[in-house]
Amino acid sequence: MCTGKCALCVGGSLYPLALISIICNIILFFPGWDVKYSQNGQLTKEVKYMGGLIGGGIMVLIPAFHIHLTGKQGCCGNRCGMLLSILFAAVGVAGALYSFIVALLGLVNGPYCKQTYLFWGTPFKDRDDSYLEHRDWWRICTEPENVVEFNVGLFSTLLAASGLQLILCAVQMINGLFGCLCGTCKEKGPL
Repeated sequence: MCTGKCALCVGGSLYPLALISIICNIILFFPGWDVKYSQNGQLTKEVKYMGGLIGGGIMVLIPAFHIHLTGKQGCCGNRCGMLLSILFAAVGVAGALYSFIVALLGLVNGPYCKQTYLFWGTPFKDRDDSYLEHRDWWRICTEPENVVEFNVGLFSTLLAASGLQLILCAVQMINGLFGCLCGTCKEKGPL
């Protein structure tokens, strides 16, 4: 496959992943599908870090746009465009890595919730066993309704999306290096 076509494919694949990350992060601000928890600041810390919005969203969307344009410049684009795509892909790697780490922490620490009608906190944080393996523990969180399922689903989606973004941006860094070193592969016309 030509390096330009590969860049076009990578750039096009990053768009929906960035959109998924942004949407997941926005939805995380409304646990139980209610606005009052955001207004009261009763959110998981990792939601406030906005890994999906900033890291997996904006920091991947901008490189995706440049990588996509580099691929549209013909079969391989030019060497300068490929060099720039390496730099933009590195920004994408940093953003995807940030989103991945925040999502992983969100899954490990668990949700911020009201515990058995008493007080608000993060009941699953710093435990020896993971709450993900013990579904019966999830009922400790009484408010917002189904917050554990809500957080697990969205943080898992963010984790998967950012993992794919990491792979695609790393592929583009290698692809850009080949495009920069080897030059274009345009067909030569008749002399």
